[in-house]
Amino acid sequence: MVSLQRRGGHFCGATLISRNFVLSAAHCLNGLNFRLVRVVLGAHNLGRRELTRQTFRVRRVFENGFDPLSLQNDIVVLQLNGAATLNANVQVAQLPAQDQGVGDGVQCLAMGWGQLGTDQPAARVLQQLNVTVVTALCRPANVCTLGDSGGPLVCNGLVQGIDSFIRGGCASGLFPDSFASVATFADWINSIIRRYGGSDHPPLHPRNPVGRTP
Repeated sequence: MVSLQRRGGHFCGATLISRNFVLSAAHCLNGLNFRLVRVVLGAHNLGRRELTRQTFRVRRVFENGFDPLSLQNDIVVLQLNGAATLNANVQVAQLPAQDQGVGDGVQCLAMGWGQLGTDQPAARVLQQLNVTVVTALCRPANVCTLGDSGGPLVCNGLVQGIDSFIRGGCASGLFPDSFASVATFADWINSIIRRYGGSDHPPLHPRNPVGRTP
């Protein structure tokens, strides 16, 4: 889990998908000077100084037709200005193959430092929540459940969603969060890593990874 920060404060979650790339929601960077963003890896309690952290700047931003009005294609890839050191606290997440998403009723894990409820403060300690995918209330190219903005939805070990938006208030129970479907953009994500990752950092996401969700 990655914390995107500005002026020392957390504003969105993200996911490390290669040693020098993270994945987040495009609306998190919309209208923001990316040079002011710090990408913090290995954090757990945002209220403490932690020796496990690694901090980077953003080198490049890649979007794919993001519409800030409808929040369609709400996904962004950020290239870091260096390569993360992988250890027990910083790991690369695995992505699904193109169009190999999740179906209704699948149990997943959402995580982040977002609000604990409507009109509630944001969490300081990283939160995890077991959630269920709901497709009946979800539009195409989205996955629906509960989570925190920009953070990942992990299903069967694969990052299947990036938290995009919610109706009816945070954790209201009236509507699920809508996540941008990572499987819809998997080929595009991999093409960026192949083109800009360099020979020392090959893409870690094969087209048909073992253990993907049918």
